Amino acid sequence: MVKDYLNHKFITTEPLGNRGETGEQLVWDSIRANFRDRDCIGYWRYPIFSQIGKFRQEPDILIVDRELGLVVIEVKSIPIDKIVNITGHRWEYQNFYTPFGNPYQQAENQLFTILESCDREPILQDKISARALVALPLISQQQWQERGFDKLLSNPPILFKDNLYSASSVCELIQETPPVKPGYKLTLKQWQLLLSILSGTPFFCRPSHRVLTPDRSRGKILQKLRSHISEFDWQQEKIAKQIAPGAQRIRGIAGSGKTVLLCQKAAHIHLKYPNWKVAFVFFSRSLYHSIIQQIDKWLRHFSNNERGYDPKNANLKILHAWGARKQPGLYSLICQAAGIHSLTVNETASQKPNEALAEACIQLLKATAIPQLFDAILIDEGQDLIVDKYKFGDRQPFYWMAYQSLQPVDPVRSEQRRLIWAYDEAQSLESLTIPTASELFGEDLGHLVTGQYKNGIKKSEVMRRCYRTPHQIITAAHGLGMGLLRPQGMLTGITRAEEWKAIGYEVQGRFIPGQKIILKRPRENSPNPIPELWQGDIIEFKAYESRQQELFVLAKNIKHNLRYDGLRPSQEILVIVVGEFFDAIQLETQVANFLMRQGIDIFIPGNSKCNTLLDESGKCRNPNKFWHEGAVTISRIHRAKGNEADMVYIVGCDRIAEDESNIYLRNQLFIALTRARAWVKLSGIGTYPMYEEIEQVIRSRDTFTFTFHHPPKREINVTDASELLKRYALGGRNFQNIDLSNADLIGVNLSHANLIGANLRGANLQRAQLDGVKLIAADLSHANLKDASLRNAKLMGTILQGTNLSNVDLKGADLSEADLTGAKLKNTKLNEAILEGVKISE
Repeated sequence: MVKDYLNHKFITTEPLGNRGETGEQLVWDSIRANFRDRDCIGYWRYPIFSQIGKFRQEPDILIVDRELGLVVIEVKSIPIDKIVNITGHRWEYQNFYTPFGNPYQQAENQLFTILESCDREPILQDKISARALVALPLISQQQWQERGFDKLLSNPPILFKDNLYSASSVCELIQETPPVKPGYKLTLKQWQLLLSILSGTPFFCRPSHRVLTPDRSRGKILQKLRSHISEFDWQQEKIAKQIAPGAQRIRGIAGSGKTVLLCQKAAHIHLKYPNWKVAFVFFSRSLYHSIIQQIDKWLRHFSNNERGYDPKNANLKILHAWGARKQPGLYSLICQAAGIHSLTVNETASQKPNEALAEACIQLLKATAIPQLFDAILIDEGQDLIVDKYKFGDRQPFYWMAYQSLQPVDPVRSEQRRLIWAYDEAQSLESLTIPTASELFGEDLGHLVTGQYKNGIKKSEVMRRCYRTPHQIITAAHGLGMGLLRPQGMLTGITRAEEWKAIGYEVQGRFIPGQKIILKRPRENSPNPIPELWQGDIIEFKAYESRQQELFVLAKNIKHNLRYDGLRPSQEILVIVVGEFFDAIQLETQVANFLMRQGIDIFIPGNSKCNTLLDESGKCRNPNKFWHEGAVTISRIHRAKGNEADMVYIVGCDRIAEDESNIYLRNQLFIALTRARAWVKLSGIGTYPMYEEIEQVIRSRDTFTFTFHHPPKREINVTDASELLKRYALGGRNFQNIDLSNADLIGVNLSHANLIGANLRGANLQRAQLDGVKLIAADLSHANLKDASLRNAKLMGTILQGTNLSNVDLKGADLSEADLTGAKLKNTKLNEAILEGVKISE
């Protein structure tokens, strides 16, 4: 079994280990073991799909090594007796899935396709070494020589079966292989750029226009920002490149790149499996343009610019959740396939778009069996599709409809379906529900996203690094959104140290009433370089005596941005209006009219042209449109969600301060702040106690010190451990294969829970109540179970190596075939325990 640390820098894009893949797994394991200490990254099936002749360019193994450069290995799991003849690069086979192949030529073609992308960068051109090899995991070197293949002029560099079992020969053999293109050991900058190219990030950060302003202007700073080489992120790269063989949940803070990863994943799936029916789904129609643009870029990146997004291709659909008369959505497409009339918002009792959609889904689910139309569905901004009021039994209606519309991945396990969703609980505007998997799909399917698939593909991922929003703005967003510095105590948020760590914070103190808490966000978890590039304030707040004064300063600032900072009005400047629905509409109109009178062109999302509040005809509205070239967008929060700009103005903070304990309004402030890529200015009128809180949060920068008063109105859970405790409290017991490694579970009660196959390595379960728990084949190595109670527990085949079992009550427990090697057993009670085949040693 390959150890976990080998998975850190080696990405298996799809699970290995199925029948017939033993040879491939052997080669991949050997590569990981041999390269684990090198400055490198490795991929099993790196996704590049350029077409050369009949070959699809997807390397079996790609190694990117700072010293060796690029190494492509084509794996052929074929025994020697099935190779009939070799002529040049053409290999002829018998009783194999194909009559012939060109393995070395295929590896070379793949290599040159990747090099072509790298050579577009001047500092990498002709600098990268490149090698191609063939791996034959079922053939020994002696067998090859006995057939005389080693004497052929075309005999390629080969990794034989015997090489793979050696601790060092694979690496040495690759080093000794003559490069097909010589190069040099890369400098740090060249290495970072090469990694960035492989992840695709340089394609999203290039300067796009000239800025004729002073060096210290905002426009010049943005030029530097966009020419900055994006930092390579192992977790992002892994999530984006992997295709899970079932459900996957991606959680992460705002700006962590969830949308970009989902778009990359959709492009990857479509190129690899062009016959699959794939849907990319979202709620806000203002995201259509940006989603299409992103998916198009990723398709071009992975196909070496041979393929782009084609709206006529029925196998890759970009869909609004609802659907409109001229633009189908997921719900309307399913209705059409089922022969059921699709409802509109106005035909529902709710009349609120997200609740109306849930209501419509319930009616559809009750009316008919959902047709299985798709092989994969990816849902972005998944929190927008959660409702508190309307449920289909114990399930969220939209999610259950989407799940039902999927073909099972494995016909034997029909519950395994490729539904992939991303969300951030803190960005919810309509619901205070933080749904677990069991609340989405029912308790019997609550285990869908616990644990991991083969080769380290996790079913749940939590992303902690914020790339879009600068350090001080993301911390201010959390501070204000959760009310961390409210005199009366926090309103919503996280109350477990592990949860804060999961989203990138360091924690001192425990969340017990009266206890002092210190939260600090390390700079490395917010790598946006604006704080180093800009000398002035990144976030500012001003209160004014009147709305007229607030808007006058807003207009003055925007004019300065346009005339002296070199910012473009569209996509670089965004004005967000906050407040309750009707108040926000009135303020949006007031802001728009004022800016137009000041000679500033404005655009209201959903219109067809700029400087218009409502289209005169009512027929030209464009609900998908968020930006208009040459105009500054003014948006309420629901439309702004999912969009972003460099300079963000948040107007009307008094509307939040008037009702500062309203979590929905606090969430508006959080979302508005996290739209900023560089700077944000907040403003409001009047005098409110919350204004001092805003100032205090800004002064606190990246460290908050406060006293925890009481549990918040809404608690946010982001880790599997917190979800387990919540589900258990609600009556859930099925937690098969859950990953709780190193979790802090001191004193928990999980009696009679199903933890079969769970990963509890290094977990702290001291004083835990685990009577009757099923831990069959679970891994509790080096866990701390001191003083825990496991009476009548099922521990058959459980790994308890080095586990602290001091004072543990195991009366009546079944420990058959358990491994207690090195376990601490002082005062352990084993009365009536079954110990057949147990391995015990002190």
